[in-house]
Amino acid sequence: MNRFAYQRRCILVAAFLILAVTGCQTTMPMPPAGASAATSSMFPLRFYQHAFDTHCYNTLRCKVIYNNFDFNRSDADTPSPAPPAGDYRQRWKYASFAGIANFPPPAEVQWTSLDGTAHQARVDIGAIFKDQLALYKVPDAEIPDKSWGEEPNIYLEVNDRTINVYMQSVVSTKSEQQPGNKYSTFRDDVILAWTRTY
Repeated sequence: MNRFAYQRRCILVAAFLILAVTGCQTTMPMPPAGASAATSSMFPLRFYQHAFDTHCYNTLRCKVIYNNFDFNRSDADTPSPAPPAGDYRQRWKYASFAGIANFPPPAEVQWTSLDGTAHQARVDIGAIFKDQLALYKVPDAEIPDKSWGEEPNIYLEVNDRTINVYMQSVVSTKSEQQPGNKYSTFRDDVILAWTRTY
C-alpha cells in the first residue's frame, strides 16, 4: 500500500469514528450538569415471594397442604376451638413458612365442619394475588422511599364452613404509629383478600 492510499484510509477511518461517536451522542443525550438521574418509583408495592401459614377454628379436623408442605400434620385430626375474642387475627404470629416463590399450585384443604360435614377445596393463592400487589392501609405518601422489600404474610383461615385468605404486609412509615415509641414506624394490618363459605 503506497503512502497516499495509507493516509486516505486513515482519514476515512477517523471520519467514520467521528460520525459514529456523534451519532451515539445524538441518540443518548447526557443529563445536564448537576441533574440527577431519574429513579423508578417503588409504587405500586409488589411482591415476588411470600410467607404462608394456616389457622383452623371451629373444625372437627383440618388439614392444609401448600407448596408441598403439610401445615397440620401433627394435629389434623384434633378438633380446633373457636377463635379468640377480639381482633385475634392482628395477634397472629408472622407466617412460619417463608421464602415461597410466587406461586405454587393451589392449597389443598380438607376439613370437617362442626356439623360433621366433610369438605375439600382447592384454594388458588396465585389467582387471588395474580397481580402480585401487596395489600396495606398506609397512604403511599407516608411510606419512606426505598423501604419496601419485605415479603408479605399470607394466611389461610378455616372457620367452620368458611375459608378466608388474608395478607399482612409489613410496611414502614415515616411517622411513629405509637407516639413516643421510636420502634413503631411500621404498620402490619391483616387484610381480607378472599372468602368463600362451603
